[in-house]
Amino acid sequence: MQRIFSIHVCQHPHQGMRCWGAEAVTTMVKAALSHKYDTELHQNVKLQSMILGPLQELSYIPQADIRQRQLECVLQVLHNNGDKLVHGWPLILGVIGALNNDQGEKLIQTAFQSLQLVVTDYLPIIPCVYLQNCVEVAAKFGLQNRELNISLTAIGLLWNISDFFYQNRQRIESELAAAQSREPGSDVPGGEVPPFDALWMSLYVKQGELCVDQRPAVRKSAGQTLFSTISAHGGLLQTNTWKKVVWQVLFPLLENVQKLSSTASNVKDEAATGNILIHHSRDTAEKQWAETCVLSLAGVARTFNAKRKVLQTIGDFPRAWSLLLEYIETNAMCNNAEVSLAALKSFQEILQMSGDPKDKSDDLLTLMKPPSEVVMSRSEDTSKALPRSSSEDSDLDLALWTAAWKVWLNIGTSATKPPPSPGGKAPDRGVYVPSQAFLTALIQTFPPLFEHIKTRFVAADLQKLSSVLKTALCVPVHGDASPFIIPSFPDVTTTPLQEASLAAMEVLIKAVQSGPESMQSMYPDIFDQLLTFVEFGVRVPKFGQLEAKAFGAVKGPQVDWVTMNFVPFAEKSVEMVVNLYGVSAKHPVVVQAHVLQKIIQVCKPEEVKEKHHKIYR
Repeated sequence: MQRIFSIHVCQHPHQGMRCWGAEAVTTMVKAALSHKYDTELHQNVKLQSMILGPLQELSYIPQADIRQRQLECVLQVLHNNGDKLVHGWPLILGVIGALNNDQGEKLIQTAFQSLQLVVTDYLPIIPCVYLQNCVEVAAKFGLQNRELNISLTAIGLLWNISDFFYQNRQRIESELAAAQSREPGSDVPGGEVPPFDALWMSLYVKQGELCVDQRPAVRKSAGQTLFSTISAHGGLLQTNTWKKVVWQVLFPLLENVQKLSSTASNVKDEAATGNILIHHSRDTAEKQWAETCVLSLAGVARTFNAKRKVLQTIGDFPRAWSLLLEYIETNAMCNNAEVSLAALKSFQEILQMSGDPKDKSDDLLTLMKPPSEVVMSRSEDTSKALPRSSSEDSDLDLALWTAAWKVWLNIGTSATKPPPSPGGKAPDRGVYVPSQAFLTALIQTFPPLFEHIKTRFVAADLQKLSSVLKTALCVPVHGDASPFIIPSFPDVTTTPLQEASLAAMEVLIKAVQSGPESMQSMYPDIFDQLLTFVEFGVRVPKFGQLEAKAFGAVKGPQVDWVTMNFVPFAEKSVEMVVNLYGVSAKHPVVVQAHVLQKIIQVCKPEEVKEKHHKIYR
């Protein structure tokens, strides 16, 4: 009766009466917890609930002064009686996590002090069945938008909690399994996956929610923490849990980021930034979401690469692979230079998946592997999977890499397509043209991809590759960037894009020379491609109707577009033609295609001499 009366008094419209009611409730709670009972308090679940229940009920009272006294009481309870709160932790954590964005900064700070105390001092003594409550409360503080520093610190607490899970994995796993066996209908995390894996899933899901927060700093910190956690501790998960990570964490993250970035504003918000100086590359919401796109896609690609062995054992890996390629293709073909280039880097990342069979540690993350006895019974153990023949594995791998090859062609064809010219006129100045860095990364992606598809590479594929290479080399450089890409006259060299194109042809030539007769039939097409490169040194190609100044005619960056210098590139192409013809001159397809006649026709002495005279004059 006294408890009910005190709760009603706490809701009184008069502030003084409310404060006296709150004082009565908190005083009774602290006195009850400190009282000596015949049966130890930590063994009496019902009594703990009766004592802490009134304290939790104060969370439903909206007045800030009541909430402040409640949180101060919680902090005192943690300091004085935290070791006795065995089954009272859900109530205490519920009080700490009963926050919303309408509450003031002081209330949020006081509540967060209690959460920090719980994570730093009491995690080892909290029953394992309540650890998921800690994750959920920490995520709530990360999502609140009144205090940015608290959100960032809460993300750090999630990392500390994950580290605690890892260090105490055996105890937590055994206690959760025992609790689930004792009470099948209890709140023990689990279901389709083991309870310990379900605990990790709750952590990953909450981190994924923070990755799409409206604040750029929170998104960046949460994204780095999520992928660091997966990389460091993902080896503890079983195979069927990895399937949930892929479809309930990674791909929903990519989908949400893509959706939110596509609707972000490209106008600078002076009210949001205030007097803070922000770099021009991050001064709009669209640019800030672009950074999130880069971080998310790179993290997912690294996860696919580092955990490829276990991911390839899940039943729908081909579907996951195709969806990842779809996200890479979509981001690579967007008009944001940062996102498109990062998508190609992610493409290159997943192309390394059949290299060293050991997990690779990337530049940003340090992989922490669990002990071997744990790994043997967890996700790294693939011996329980149904055995497949080598031919089945080979067919599956070839199908996966064939899909990657199609995506590469789609990106190359779309990115190198000349801009439209309405009415036959030159395109506007603001038209999108891919950067040289993007095109270079695109061409550099071909050699590792070719290693996976060379067994099914046919003449039609070579024609498509040649088309991409030709149009990529035709793309001019923006006038502002030309001093950094086009070398000066005294130091005339090839550009990175030209070097990448020649390297791609070198890889192809080596494969043809050592390949079967079906591949050697591509000799004439390879000669045609190289001779086209030679002609670029004499007749500079145009990129659609885009007006560009010729190399050597530019005096400073006052023009919009500048064409490449193709003379050194053509000279290296001539060397490749000569070397290739020296080893293939007697091949029947080379003789039948009249390759020598084509070489002589392209390398006309008078025309080449005249062109060189104009360039070096």
